[in-house]
Amino acid sequence: MSGTVAAEISQSSEKKQQNHVKRFASKLYNWVALMIVLGALLGNFFPKTGVAMQPVADGFINLIKMLIPAVILCTVVLGIAGAGSIRKAGRVGGKAILYFEVVSTFALVVGLIMANLFRPGGSFHADPSKLDPTLVAGYVTQAQHMTVTDHLLKMIPKTFFSAFTEGDILQVLLISVLIGFALARLPEQHARPMKEVLESVSKVLFGVMRFILFLAPFGAGAAIAFTIGKFGLRSLLPLASLILLFYATCAVFVLGVLGLIARISGFNILKLLRYIKSELLLVLATSSSESALIPLMEKLQRIGLSRSVVGLVVPTGYSFNLDGTNIYMTLASLFIAQALGIHLTIGQQMAILVVAMITSKGASGVTGSGFITLAATLAVVPGIPVAGMALILGIDKFMSEARAITNHIGNCTAAVVLASWEGELDWDTFRTELDRGSQTTI
Repeated sequence: MSGTVAAEISQSSEKKQQNHVKRFASKLYNWVALMIVLGALLGNFFPKTGVAMQPVADGFINLIKMLIPAVILCTVVLGIAGAGSIRKAGRVGGKAILYFEVVSTFALVVGLIMANLFRPGGSFHADPSKLDPTLVAGYVTQAQHMTVTDHLLKMIPKTFFSAFTEGDILQVLLISVLIGFALARLPEQHARPMKEVLESVSKVLFGVMRFILFLAPFGAGAAIAFTIGKFGLRSLLPLASLILLFYATCAVFVLGVLGLIARISGFNILKLLRYIKSELLLVLATSSSESALIPLMEKLQRIGLSRSVVGLVVPTGYSFNLDGTNIYMTLASLFIAQALGIHLTIGQQMAILVVAMITSKGASGVTGSGFITLAATLAVVPGIPVAGMALILGIDKFMSEARAITNHIGNCTAAVVLASWEGELDWDTFRTELDRGSQTTI
């Protein structure tokens, strides 16, 4: 009898273990996490092999990026057309831009405050004459085309189709907004066929995205393997204080500023972060917030946000609400000045803040865009040599991960806040889903 009981207990234990294994294997999120760890080990112990994984990582990101322009067109146009009126769409868009500017300014100020408090470059005492300007020449060349006027004119594409072939999010946004407002003005009998076509195309694109996301473990693991294999963990040591301060500053901003905004709006930022943890993991691995743009929009609609708000706010936020990039630009600018022994007055720091507010617009979630916009900011602000960027060139890749994650969290928070302001949020569904935790799409 005791043997039978023991056998039943053993079988029950085996079934539980099998169920745990099945649950682990059924969630792509777990495979992404596992491949990130394996990719890090590969890059650390076999750096040449890790570097050779770059085509896999780039291929995965390019697969996602090829869908972004078409997805933005569909979601923004349907968001404006589905708002019910041009006035409502304009009101939501206006509130979104105002929100983005206010929160982005807070991000810039937080970066300035942390840089002045902790002075991460104060102990470097770097000699400006020994800096090699050729190391950042490529970024400076790109930044030379990012004067304030050129940056604003860049929003206008050369042709209708060039915006989509070049993948410029600002240009795609402009075209999408114009088409959306034009469609909203049409009589319903003329607008309906176009809406139905875009609805069908949107469903197909989201379906394609689900297929691509099954490759996420390989893309994430390859990206981490390449980063560590190319730059090495040892490259972090000389500037570890700056990296740690930047990550801490991003955390302060997310938990402090965004956390306070979330609390005022009626939700918990930590529960929201848990809900989008799979997307955050993907952004962490690829250093690109674009990699999770489509799954984020899908999740936000599932959690109770209206399609019109999601379609208007999230794509716009990827060009105008770059909180992580803003923190990086003020913190990195002051670090370079401190490392070179350059004293910046309050007026000069405010000049950096104002210029950064302009140059950061349009620096989408693509890896490396933050470094280019930093070059553009320093090129406009006198007193800090652009060559000083060579001091942080080796660690920029590791900092881009925090930039992308903070940008992603900022856009997710903005969508929920604006949906609540507009009464376009199903609070029962929202709170139920947050309490249940993440039902991951990847």
